[in-house]
Amino acid sequence: MKFILQGTQEADSSPEQIYQLVTGLIEEDLLYLLALNLWRLPFESRKDTQVIFSYVFRFRPSTASPKSDPLALSYVVNNRPQVLLELCHGYEHKESATPAGAVLREVLKSEAAAAIILYDDNEESGSSNKGINLIDKDRRQSGSGVFWRFFDWVDKSSFEVAADAFTTFRELLTKHKELVPRYLSVNFDLFFDKYNHVLVQSNSYVTKRQSIKLLGEILLDRSNYSVMTAYVDRGEHLKICMNLLRDDRKMVQYEGFHVFKVFVANPHKSVAVQKILLMNREKLITFLSHFLEDRTDDEQFIDEREFLIKQIRSMPHNPVPPQRHSTPGGS
Repeated sequence: MKFILQGTQEADSSPEQIYQLVTGLIEEDLLYLLALNLWRLPFESRKDTQVIFSYVFRFRPSTASPKSDPLALSYVVNNRPQVLLELCHGYEHKESATPAGAVLREVLKSEAAAAIILYDDNEESGSSNKGINLIDKDRRQSGSGVFWRFFDWVDKSSFEVAADAFTTFRELLTKHKELVPRYLSVNFDLFFDKYNHVLVQSNSYVTKRQSIKLLGEILLDRSNYSVMTAYVDRGEHLKICMNLLRDDRKMVQYEGFHVFKVFVANPHKSVAVQKILLMNREKLITFLSHFLEDRTDDEQFIDEREFLIKQIRSMPHNPVPPQRHSTPGGS
C-alpha cells in the first residue's frame, strides 16, 4: 500500500491506483481496523501505517475541487467517525501514541475532524459518533467522550505519551477559532473544572507548567473573549491562580503571572474577585514588588508587574458591582 501511495525510485505513483486503493480501504473498513490495531503492529509496520494514513487522508481525486475535503477524510467524518476516535485511543498504548498523534495533528487541520473528537459523547443524543451532520453543538457534554480522556493521557501517561497527547490537545483547543469558543462556552463548567483540577494542579511539573501556559493562551485569544470574561469572573479561579504565584518553581510562577494579570487588568471585575484582591491588597503589593526580581532583562514582564501593582493599589476600598455581561456557564 505504501508503495502505491508514495511510488518507488523506479516508478511514480499512479493517481488511478491511489484512487482504487483509497476507495478499497473505505469499502473494506480497513482504516478503522488499522486505527484499532495500530498498537499491536510491529515497530516498522506502525511507521508504515502512519504514512498510509497521512497519504490517504490527504488524497483528492483529480476531478475534485482543491477546496473540498479529501475523499477518505470526508467519508470518515460523515460515515465512520470511529476511525478518528480510535486514533485518539492510540494514546492508551505507548506503542501507538506517536504514530496516532502524528496522524491526528494532520487531520485536525480540518474543522470537521476536530468537531468529531470534541463532540464524541458515546451513545448520547447529538454525539459525533453518528457523523458530523448529527452533532448537537448546543447540548452540554457528559464528560464521557474521547476528548475528556486527554486530561488523563496528558497527566498520567509516561513522559513520551503525555508530551504527544498534550501537543494534540493543544492543537484541538487553539486551531479552530469558531468551533472551540462555542464548545468551551457550552461546556464551560465541566471543561474548566477538569482543566484546573487535573492539569493546572497536576503533580507533574511539565504538565502543570504547559497547562498554565496554554490556559493563558486560551484566555488571551480574542476569539475566546466571552470565555475569558466568564473565567475571570470566578473567585475560585483567582484563588487557584494566586497559589501558582507562590509555587516553589519559578517557571510555574511566571506562567501563573500571565493568567493572574488577566484578572487584575479586567476593567469589569466581579464582586467576588474584587473582594479577594482587596482582602489581600497590601500583601499582594508587597509580594509583587519583589516577584521574580531576577528577571531584570525582561522589560515587558517588569512593565506588566508594575502595571498590576498600580491597578491593585488604585482599586476602591469597597467592591463596586460591575456592568453586567452574559457569561458562559451561567455565571
